[in-house]
Amino acid sequence: MKIISYILSPIFALVFFLLLLIFHVLQWAGKQLFGYKGHKFVVDYMNWVLTKSLLLLGISVRVINKHKLPANTSLIFVANHQSMFDISPISWAFRKHHPKFVSKIELAKGIPSISYNLRNGGAALIDRKDAKQAIVTLGKFAKNIQKQKWSAVIFPEGTRSRDGKPKKFAANGLKMIAKYNKEGFIVPLTINNSWKVFKYGKFPLGIGSPITIITHQPIQISSMPFDELMEATEEVIKQHLN
Repeated sequence: MKIISYILSPIFALVFFLLLLIFHVLQWAGKQLFGYKGHKFVVDYMNWVLTKSLLLLGISVRVINKHKLPANTSLIFVANHQSMFDISPISWAFRKHHPKFVSKIELAKGIPSISYNLRNGGAALIDRKDAKQAIVTLGKFAKNIQKQKWSAVIFPEGTRSRDGKPKKFAANGLKMIAKYNKEGFIVPLTINNSWKVFKYGKFPLGIGSPITIITHQPIQISSMPFDELMEATEEVIKQHLN
């Protein structure tokens, strides 16, 4: 199996990079010609294509959602974090809710398509070395999510789990977003197996391990004190980890 990984990994890497270059140009054109709607349309289909590109590694992605998500209100998707391949499936599956990510500021430069989207698509770019900047940025982000009735996506672990075992969830970022979206809902998500893409490290890539993302029952933010909300969210996410 690992021998096949050495063959498929460079092919996937080349295709993935070329897709990022192509969609970088398309994003720019969409934004210049049609504004937010044009940019979002391109980003949505970029995320679909990037998700499907994992089939080159024999990896399928399935998002399981048995719940009707509230409309015309802000949603906060809260998930464990296993790899960079968590992003595109969430973006595509919940595209009608306009998902905007909380991301570290370093990703806003140097990555075709990804950096452009983070800078222009409404993400919260956090400097983890500057607490004041992080608080101000999250506050503005939370208010914009509420105003636009968009959704936020946050990974409270703060960094990716390299072996699938979740780290302790940090409350600060989620608490700030929830503060300005009390009539909105938290939607817990459990991500399984995306860490296996990098189980050998950066090269070769892992192959043949299907990724699943499970959507749990939305919880209205105003329905309980934040500490209980945080505990309930973390518990349901971790209960469904493989």
